[in-house]
Amino acid sequence: MTAEPYDLITTGRIGVDLYPLQTGVELGRVETFGKFLGGSPANVAVAAARLGRRTALVSRTGADPFGVYLHRELRAFGVDDRWVTDVAEYPTPVTFCEIFPPDHFPIHFYRRPKAPDLEIHPHELDLPALRAARAFWMTGTGLSAEPSRTATLGALRERAGGAARDALTVFDLDWRPTLWEAPQDAPALYREALRHATVAVGNLDECEVATGEREPYAAARALLAAGPRLAVVKQGPKGVLALAADGTGAEVPPLPVDVVNGLGAGDAFGGALAHGLLDGWDLEHVLRYANAAGAIVAGRLACSPAMPYDEEITLALETGTGSIPESRGERTP
Repeated sequence: MTAEPYDLITTGRIGVDLYPLQTGVELGRVETFGKFLGGSPANVAVAAARLGRRTALVSRTGADPFGVYLHRELRAFGVDDRWVTDVAEYPTPVTFCEIFPPDHFPIHFYRRPKAPDLEIHPHELDLPALRAARAFWMTGTGLSAEPSRTATLGALRERAGGAARDALTVFDLDWRPTLWEAPQDAPALYREALRHATVAVGNLDECEVATGEREPYAAARALLAAGPRLAVVKQGPKGVLALAADGTGAEVPPLPVDVVNGLGAGDAFGGALAHGLLDGWDLEHVLRYANAAGAIVAGRLACSPAMPYDEEITLALETGTGSIPESRGERTP
């Protein structure tokens, strides 16, 4: 562990995204693909790093060429990969998607027989670094199987005790039922994780799994009752709302964008959300900034290379659209 705490440590899913370079074509007919760093927690770390944050990822890859590629990409994006280790038994996951704008993006996970990122063991965690980090981000998928489940809950408990109890600890509900060994176990595990989180983030489907509530305000109140101090509920085309335990709240509409690929927008939202919360911004400003980050990525093909810089988000807010050119041109597909 270094003397300076990380701004953000994320943990969980990582893999290779193979995205079609042709839109409106079913997967079986696609001939060319682009290869990108993927996995929601990895993308959130990249998104925050693009905004100047010192970030790190806790995860695992296969001991294979794709694993080597992911390490190289993390470092190139400015994400510390010291806690991304190899698992000899399992291959690095790959994920395919289909692109049918504006709102149909089927996703196909190849994580069998088991994804390496579910082999995170409790004894491998750098607990002092996790305690010291200004923010910690975990996802529901990390609860889907052992030993990742025990490691993730252990990290949350570590954050909830001592000096870290008032730090930013985000539970991204991230409901992916096809990745669970026993999906029926999810509600109880979500409730346990919520007890130790300070922020909960999810869409309406995810909130329903966690709380049984689907109406946005009822879901937000139920999330707060479960433990967090801030609940952020994504409502798709209706925008996003947030309620805090102190009674404050905000609701903002989405930023218009010509959608290219909706996948990855939520990860950009997450990185920007963490960035704004770490700076102590007004809640409405945080949501507008995070919405703009998500809109920008929805208007681009890839996920990780599309994560916006601050000047791009500022431009999107000024112009009222997420359809803006990439300002620095790195890793354009």
